[in-house]
Amino acid sequence: MDLLTIGQMLAVHARLVPDKIGARDLERAMTFREWNARSCRLANALLGLGLAKGDRVAILAYNRVEWAELYAATAKAGLVAVPINFRLVAREILAILDHAEVAALVVEDALAGLVEEIRADLPMPAGRIVHIGAAPAGNHAYEDLIARAADDEPAQAISPADPWTLMYTSGTTGRPKGVIRSHRAAALLSLMTEVEFSLRREDASLLVMPMCHANSLNFFGAFAYCGAETAIYSRRSFDAEHCVRTLATGGSTFTSLVPTHYVMMLALPTVAWAGHDLGRVAKLLISSAPARQETKRAVMEMFRNSGLFELYGSSEAGWVTMLHPHEQFTKLGSVGRECVGSAPIRILDGDGRDVPDGEAGELFSCNPWTFDGYWKMPEKTAEAFRGDYCSVGDMARRDADGYIHLVDRKSNLIISGGENIYPSEVEAVLGAHPAVRDVAVIGLPDEKWGERVHAVIIPHDGASVAEADLLAFCRDRLAGYKRPRSVSFMTEEAMPRTATGKILHRVLKTTLAAGGDTHSNGAPT
Repeated sequence: MDLLTIGQMLAVHARLVPDKIGARDLERAMTFREWNARSCRLANALLGLGLAKGDRVAILAYNRVEWAELYAATAKAGLVAVPINFRLVAREILAILDHAEVAALVVEDALAGLVEEIRADLPMPAGRIVHIGAAPAGNHAYEDLIARAADDEPAQAISPADPWTLMYTSGTTGRPKGVIRSHRAAALLSLMTEVEFSLRREDASLLVMPMCHANSLNFFGAFAYCGAETAIYSRRSFDAEHCVRTLATGGSTFTSLVPTHYVMMLALPTVAWAGHDLGRVAKLLISSAPARQETKRAVMEMFRNSGLFELYGSSEAGWVTMLHPHEQFTKLGSVGRECVGSAPIRILDGDGRDVPDGEAGELFSCNPWTFDGYWKMPEKTAEAFRGDYCSVGDMARRDADGYIHLVDRKSNLIISGGENIYPSEVEAVLGAHPAVRDVAVIGLPDEKWGERVHAVIIPHDGASVAEADLLAFCRDRLAGYKRPRSVSFMTEEAMPRTATGKILHRVLKTTLAAGGDTHSNGAPT
């Protein structure tokens, strides 16, 4: 017998602990029995729409408990969940739907306007669009589908090697890539997470990060697999004071937050913390962006009963390294060592040779929960692997004790509020403006978000363009978190480049972060 899938494990917990709360958000809770029954109904309903094993089902929704039903239902039905980032604009969503050849779409009513913008170009018929909330004519209402379907386990043969999720993550070229992950990979990652975090059925998570992100999906899987409670923070945006109250009163023993979340909580006035007992929160994770030492110390002071974990991973490789609470200050600046079940990390030079400890190279990881490849991108898949070892382009070094230190989160990656932003994607949009000759996009330090997107423009000779014009140009072409917050202008002669003409983003970033001279708010004079 092979590993059970998430869908199969849900049925196990519905039998073992039927009346235990399995999944909830801030408005609704389900026991394992209820969760399993509704997921079976949803799985049968989706198959009843004419979907077949392996078909892709896109999900566009804010954080809410229906994500738990949808992930479980697709697992039970042999369908592939395609989570869509709700921060994307309509044309970005359509590009993913087309590339994934999506057969059905589930959309929350609050986001239905995005779907309406692209309705004429959608790759699926109206009869395969399901609305969480009121459904327009020709579409299906989510609750109506569930009510009409049977709660029997779907008669679908599922292999652990079958794909379960297809999550799109931008590549260094800016073109989104679909990361294929199997049921087996999800199960193994869940089991490893339970070991690394010492999770038990008595634990309870609060998933604050978007359910369309790998972070929340992976922890959802871990808590569901071991029969622990999954709580989804169903707010459309992060509210620091409300999150503190929720952690204090909701019974959660674990949460995962990005440094920006912690900084916002730490900035609350003392009165906001008064009367809140955070003693039940035993495990915290800080991830998805670099965290400063003073932030870590303040978090540990705030959550006195909690152990602070930090990890490095990716959508492709899952968790790669883990830094445990007792290592936080003896190995400050490190992301830890290899997770349980992983082969030794390799750090290679440009010729594929292992570099000595202390030297930087490209990080390659090897574990049994690594992704299967990029959807319809065999060349990109081949580039990501050296044998069984996988890389997403991050540079790192290993110290004498075997701890991994990241040198660069990909060469030019911007991390703002935990969101990965690839400069080339923003540059492609700005470069389409008629007044722009060349453009470089970098991340500049930001106290709240970690980094903010900044664009440096070389205008065409004789062109006149203002910062406000370029910011407005991006508004309908990029998701909000990707848009530049500021623009400056530079002459061609001043732009740092390699001998082959490539812009040196790192040099540009260092210059501007140090207050280097550029012309802002208009073309150079």
